[in-house]
Amino acid sequence: MPRTKGGKLARFFLDGDAAGAISFIREQPSQEWIYLYQDLFTEAMYEIGALWERNEISVADEHLATGVCDYVMSRLFQLPENKEADKRAMFLCLEGEQHYLGLKMVNHLFEERGWETKYFGSSLPLEYAYATANKWQPDVIGLSVSIVYHLPQLKKYVEQLAVLPHRPVILVGGRLAGQYDLVQYTSGKCTVLNNLIQMEYWLKTFSDERISSSR
Repeated sequence: MPRTKGGKLARFFLDGDAAGAISFIREQPSQEWIYLYQDLFTEAMYEIGALWERNEISVADEHLATGVCDYVMSRLFQLPENKEADKRAMFLCLEGEQHYLGLKMVNHLFEERGWETKYFGSSLPLEYAYATANKWQPDVIGLSVSIVYHLPQLKKYVEQLAVLPHRPVILVGGRLAGQYDLVQYTSGKCTVLNNLIQMEYWLKTFSDERISSSR
């Protein structure tokens, strides 16, 4: 490491060099967030996760890199101008899940496209997720799962949230989405998205369908 752009960004994160990371990101030919997130941030954090799994970095190194990545995203992230939003989405990690950066990227993509969002980050118990969704009535609920032994818990979240009275769309993503057939854990009551490119396509399709149905 580093051989790729994502690997180079990972090195900045592991070194705790937020300023270097920001400069490196601003040097990239494309400044579209979907590509920065998919090709740089996601690749960098996957590289860091792989290093941790191989015991080449410590838990402290991984925590430092995560903190720097979060800080860099917050520094570069610009909220769109305030405007009346007609679509709502809430995003959360299952209880016990601490890997929240991918979910934060998804929340940003929704906000960038004019959605009103609630972002809960890591480890939200189902009872609180259900109560909030029942009161706020989001059109979409996004769930993130990254650890294998949380998969049985994913089924409980999907089954309860999918039958809320206002029938929200349930989206599931996270590191495991591209590694396992998550449909078997969700009884087909959700849409599984493997990466941010699929998420962007889903967003466009959802918006196009709403426009068509309103004509």
